Amino acid sequence: MDLESKSKNIKRSSEDWLPIKAIENSTIITYGNNKVSGVKITPKNIFILDANAQDNVLLRLKNFYNMIDFEFWLVVADRPVDISVYISQLQLELNSTNNQAIRKLILQDIDKCNTFINNNVVDTEYYFLFKEKDDDKIQKKIRLLINGLATCGLNSTQVSNDDLRVILDNFLNGGSTTEFGTVMTS
Repeated sequence: MDLESKSKNIKRSSEDWLPIKAIENSTIITYGNNKVSGVKITPKNIFILDANAQDNVLLRLKNFYNMIDFEFWLVVADRPVDISVYISQLQLELNSTNNQAIRKLILQDIDKCNTFINNNVVDTEYYFLFKEKDDDKIQKKIRLLINGLATCGLNSTQVSNDDLRVILDNFLNGGSTTEFGTVMTS
């Protein structure tokens, strides 16, 4: 069998081309033993602030970016909104009340939830990611990012394994959600 025939018989996914060994302990571990980690930023709408407060936030962000002395990636990812628990709670409330006015309000909320589900509503999440081999340096960079973002009035936390899977899923699937589980297999 020639090389061309072999390549036609092998079905490869885009995951096969990524140098990822595992996702664990809030890091993506590559075959080169690099680790990718970072922080997730809680979104904040600065445009509801007055013009002076907006300028201050933007100036602090500029200073923060200039303070970072290592390579980083600012990543934006969409995550599907899961409101199934909320809908279940609404359904329980609906079943337990006889007041017609309250029932009408609950049904309106359920309809709004179904609109969200039917229109694939997503949360937009923001991440600072970086590559590093040393675990101590990873933690130092994470603290630096969290503290720097806090000076800008932004809350952030270290990424979780689930956050990293969402980022990869967005990257591999062009922002389309998948229904078959995790991106990585062991």
